[in-house]
Amino acid sequence: MKIVNIKFLAIALLVLITSVKSYSQISKAEIMATGLTCSMCSNAINKQLKAMPEVDSVGTDLNTNTFTVYFKKNSPLQPKVLKNAVEKAGFFVGSMVLTMPFDNLKVEDNSVVKKGDASFVFIDTKAQILSGETRVKISDKGFVTQKEYKKLVKSYSKYPTYAVEKENEYHVKTL
Repeated sequence: MKIVNIKFLAIALLVLITSVKSYSQISKAEIMATGLTCSMCSNAINKQLKAMPEVDSVGTDLNTNTFTVYFKKNSPLQPKVLKNAVEKAGFFVGSMVLTMPFDNLKVEDNSVVKKGDASFVFIDTKAQILSGETRVKISDKGFVTQKEYKKLVKSYSKYPTYAVEKENEYHVKTL
């Protein structure tokens, strides 16, 4: 009887551990905002980001207008939610770099990885295995400056999904 209980407990613990790991989508985001002119502008973005229930803390660098957002564990969140928070404060995203956990995942150019409800399409990526915390930069419209997006549309024309804006699809490049 004790052996059965120990086996059941071990299996339950294993299921719990693996399910927790699969829900962590983004651990950190570095958002460079555009259009800021003073510290009150950064304060408006800071308040919007801190008001999100998934956010653990926000660090601000006023010299580069960069907000480093740390998330609570097991809080699934899509990058568009962060973008919307910055825009709600009255500003725009100039760049967004995400830190995401991967567990020995093989990616190559144009491969798609699902994390939660989001799909991440890897562009300009050589075949590699992602393991541990990996930084990726989002290259989609609204996540880079308009000037940069115009350049990227031309250079990423080989990716048929790039110019098409899909709700939960993000084109990323590993850093």
